[in-house]
Amino acid sequence: MLAVVKTKKGKGFLELQDVPEPVITDDEVLIEVKAAGICGTDVHVKHDTFPYWPPVILGHEFSGEIVETGKNIQDWKVGDRVVGEPHTLHCGKCFLCRRGHIQNCLEKRSPGWGIDGAFTKYLKYPTNLLHRIPDTMSFEHAALVEPAANTVTDIVDRKAIEVGDFVVVLGPGPIGLLAAQVASVAGAREVMMVGAPPDEALRLATARELGVDHVINFAETDPVERCLELTDGKGADLVIECSGAPPAIAQAVDLVCKWGRICAIGLTGKRPVELDWDAAMTKVVTLFFNMSTEYASWDKTIWMIAEGKIDVEPIITHRLPLKAWEAGFAAAENMEALKVVFTP
Repeated sequence: MLAVVKTKKGKGFLELQDVPEPVITDDEVLIEVKAAGICGTDVHVKHDTFPYWPPVILGHEFSGEIVETGKNIQDWKVGDRVVGEPHTLHCGKCFLCRRGHIQNCLEKRSPGWGIDGAFTKYLKYPTNLLHRIPDTMSFEHAALVEPAANTVTDIVDRKAIEVGDFVVVLGPGPIGLLAAQVASVAGAREVMMVGAPPDEALRLATARELGVDHVINFAETDPVERCLELTDGKGADLVIECSGAPPAIAQAVDLVCKWGRICAIGLTGKRPVELDWDAAMTKVVTLFFNMSTEYASWDKTIWMIAEGKIDVEPIITHRLPLKAWEAGFAAAENMEALKVVFTP
């Protein structure tokens, strides 16, 4: 079967290779991948700025159908339509796992960077990480459950948001567009999205299409001034940082109100960040750092997408066969795409 493989350490070294089909154990199922999206993490792995263990098949945002079950599997059957949490190989005994934070286990090796992932035809998986998707949900839409679940974990389940909040989202990429919608569903009074001039044609236009209340190009409108205007000088109750851009991260402190909250989602790719620490201290800011998803977020996210509470269709800009992986990565990296979904 064909697969997009990170062959060795270093920048680049991605290849489309013919690899053996996986063999499941008695406690696993075999999933035929129907759709798999490029995540920022995949781009970071390509550029050697995120941990990974090559050679490894990339891809962890996926949906598919079970085509084989191990002998010990009783609650899942061939034909089940599924998505999966990427928390494979967590140890189950460290203090993080025992507190229920398996997503942050130090021994975790997720599909796409720690073990073989979904940019291929077949994927083996433990059933304790699977979630069923409704028949009414397309596989392409279901491939966005994982990134959307990240925003649900970070904003809702970690209680970063309160009903009636004025929310600013920094970075109108796929995660930012999902975060803006989740914030609205969770009770935000208004949402302001901030992007850069290169975002105008696609990303900010999509934010407007999705109904974000205030869409700001920072080259045309000062975000801090506009935020203060919209909040009677108070500032944002919650700033959701999705860009990973050091200047935007620094500006989050200027945007947030006293006793406000900053929810950090975007990765910088190891770029250094200068933060006005004293200003954040003076404002008594609560800062939420985030990584990965909690179990409870997944079924909430599936419901929100299935019911149209989160509209993922405008975010999927490219549907490509796996053989076009180079074009897909180029579109994602050159900001010509929002979400690229492969249909292996």
